[in-house]
Amino acid sequence: MKSTQRTVRSALAIRLALVASTLFVACKPPATPSAKSTAAPVPDSGPVPAFSLAWSEYPSWSVFGVAAQLKLIDGARGKLGSLEQKWGVDIELKEAEYDPCLQMYGSGNCDAVCVTTLDALSPALSRPSTIILPTSTSAGADALIVSEAIRSVADLKGRKVFGLAKSVSEYCFIRNLQVRGLPERDFTFSNMDPGAAAVALQQKQPGVDAIVVWNPFVRETLNKRKDVRVLFDSTSLPGEIIDCVTVAQSSLAKPGGAAFAHAVIEVFYAVNRRLADPALRDDTLIAIGEKFSHLDLPAMRQVVEQTRFYGTPAAGLEILTGAATRATQEQVVRFCVDQELVKTVPRIGFGAASETPGVVLRFDPTYIQIVANQH
Repeated sequence: MKSTQRTVRSALAIRLALVASTLFVACKPPATPSAKSTAAPVPDSGPVPAFSLAWSEYPSWSVFGVAAQLKLIDGARGKLGSLEQKWGVDIELKEAEYDPCLQMYGSGNCDAVCVTTLDALSPALSRPSTIILPTSTSAGADALIVSEAIRSVADLKGRKVFGLAKSVSEYCFIRNLQVRGLPERDFTFSNMDPGAAAVALQQKQPGVDAIVVWNPFVRETLNKRKDVRVLFDSTSLPGEIIDCVTVAQSSLAKPGGAAFAHAVIEVFYAVNRRLADPALRDDTLIAIGEKFSHLDLPAMRQVVEQTRFYGTPAAGLEILTGAATRATQEQVVRFCVDQELVKTVPRIGFGAASETPGVVLRFDPTYIQIVANQH
């Protein structure tokens, strides 16, 4: 990752209370538009509704930067890529670090944001939101890295484990203790920026023998210091750390709001179809790597194993409607209650707006369904 663009996946709250339907919808992924199409100015026939998407460097979110290179969307306000033209919307891409993206969204300065579901709750408390698109899940991308001084989890007792507090990192650490039946009170998690934590371990800073970070910090640390290793990671927590696109319900209610959601979804699946095409996969991985920490092809092949994309509508729909997701998120809720990370219990649900009135965070499959049905 660029030194000036470190992704900081902090969680202002990590609670999801889910009321889910268990509808599974089978569908084909959308066809990929031509990568040779060029951006066009907004037509003179009338104003095109404009919306904005804030995104930060992370594998499945860097897809949107690649989509702009392919001219599926233009990314600048006032010009349209091929899929913006199709859906009749103007999408402005706002690239920033993760925390500024959250702040931008929470303050109403963008319509949608790339965020983890763990982090979607806090802004939704004041700005009701809808998750329209799961993009990926952490399957080893978040990890506890230790020095040779740490032989087992038990050796962490009496030592500080460094990482971003009240975040996915702390969640990953404590949940892994719970999975192993170990009491949290016996361990100490100490707040440190993930980039700083990675550098401290890489440079053998005294007292820093254990850090919890995510990619690319994981890969950078393992590459730069050969005597450290992963003690545990997010593979112990399948489906608990999910990345997504969240849109303000007020933005979806505007003229063109639904079309904006449909365009974002089709853009994501269009690039994923390139990843699924053997003839295009390597070039697409390289393009994503340029948008994500300037990683090369071998590194990106490993990255997408550890950050598994929900690359088809069927995969996305299963997350938004599946009973397994509901059960997993109930565990997330219990964790958040136990950790006292949120003072109130917000209303959250799965399904269309008509099925889940009054919720502040909705997991809505209808937008993916409409895109899928067009193909």
